[in-house]
This record gives sequence, C-alpha cells and structure tokens, in this order.
Amino acid sequence: MPLLLTAILLGIVEGLTEFLPVSSTGHLILASELLGYKAETWATFNVIIQLGAILAVIVLYWRTFWAVATGVFKGEATSFRFIANLLLAFVPSVVLGLIFIDRIEALLGNAVVVAVALVLGGVAILVIEALVKAPEEAPGVAAVPWRKALGIGLLQCLAMIPGVSRSGATIMGALALGVERRTAAEFSFFLAVPTMLGATTLEVVKNHDELTSGHVDWGLVGVGFVVSFLVAIVVIRWFVGLISRRGFAPFAWYRIVAGSVALVWLLAR
Repeated sequence: MPLLLTAILLGIVEGLTEFLPVSSTGHLILASELLGYKAETWATFNVIIQLGAILAVIVLYWRTFWAVATGVFKGEATSFRFIANLLLAFVPSVVLGLIFIDRIEALLGNAVVVAVALVLGGVAILVIEALVKAPEEAPGVAAVPWRKALGIGLLQCLAMIPGVSRSGATIMGALALGVERRTAAEFSFFLAVPTMLGATTLEVVKNHDELTSGHVDWGLVGVGFVVSFLVAIVVIRWFVGLISRRGFAPFAWYRIVAGSVALVWLLAR
C-alpha cells in the first residue's frame, strides 16, 4: 500500500476513535494486522498524530480553556478546581505508566489482547448503562468532587491495556461514580490533553535519535496530523449530541461485534 494512503487511513482511524469509547490504540493495532504494514515502523507516527486529535479539543473548547486561563489570573475558585481535577486525574497515569511501561509496550503488539478487550469493554459498557443512573444535571468539570476526579484518573489507567479505550474507561468510570453524561464526556476530552501530551513527550524522548536522524518522513506525519484533526473535529461534535440522545449502548454493541469478528479472524489465520 502506498505510504501516503497508509498515513491518511491511520489519520482517519485516529480521528474517528480517539474520543469514542472504542479504543484508538486498539484500532490502530488491528489496522496494522488488516492492512499488513509493520506496526513498529508506524509506532512513533501513531503517537504524534494523536496531537492532531488533541488540537481538535482545544479548538472546539477554546472558550472553556480561555475562561479557565483568565480565571486563574483573576483568582477564581472555579478555574483552580477545574485545573486541580484534571491534574488529580492525570497523575495516576503518569505514575503507573512509568512503572509498567515495558509491560504496556509488550501488549501493544498483541492484536488478540485488543480483540478480547474490545468485547469485554463492550459488555462492561452495557452493564454500566443498565445499572447506573447518572444525574440529569450537568455541573461541569470544575464541580466534580476531587475524590471522583481521582477515581476517574485511576480508571483511565485501565486503558494501558490496548483495546480497553482511554475515553471509554474515563467516561464509563465517571458515570459509574455518579457523574452526568455530558460532564463525563467533556471530562474525558479535557483529560485527553495532558494525557496525550505526556504520552507524545515520552515517545519523543525515547525516540529522539530516530526523530533527529532524518529517517522520519515529516510530510507523512503532517498528513496524518491534519487528517486526524479534521476528523476529530467532526466526531467530537457528533459524539456529544449522540450520547445525549442515545447513550453509549451503540458503541458497546460495535465493540462486541468488531472485537468478535477480529478475534475469529486472528485465530483462524
């Protein structure tokens, strides 16, 4: 497959799946199996183009980020609570990520783990949707109690298993902790910013020599970045509206079907 087409397809996959509870990392791993390219060759590419999806959050919610930034300078308590909640939720992934980095990287090459995690995650979403009745009022990220913010951060760490889904773990974890749907989704969006920036920074530090050796095709990286940004813009707008009307069950059934099909295909090869 031409490199440009591969870059475009991976950008589409990243933009489509980063903020949906279906696992962007898992889909990128399965894409490598389906399309037949070498996953290790595109590992750094996949991490960097996540910044395109993160930029989509910043662009769509720039008013929120601006209000928080100006509020800090004005000494507004709401802005400090917003930042404190995101930091509390971010810290567990930093600590556990550094401790288990070798084991995490070993799992990234296992497509079967991804398929199984997709199915189990889909079942978990259906269970949470059926049993948990989140409040209707949307208080906002700053109003989430600090213990719940920390709990969301701990649950985000489940996404270190490829196929679990970072957004799925944070959103469904927030719902299980009693956070309203829209607030749970937006908390996940905002938490993605420091989490993905941290992951990209770690990847850049680890692969510094490769990135500065001239072997990286920055043109392809740029294509993937732009594609993931544009697709993520559309997905985020659509996603918030959908969950307000339909909940998360459609994504659960997609995970179960996609994971089952992938597992059968992987085991039958």
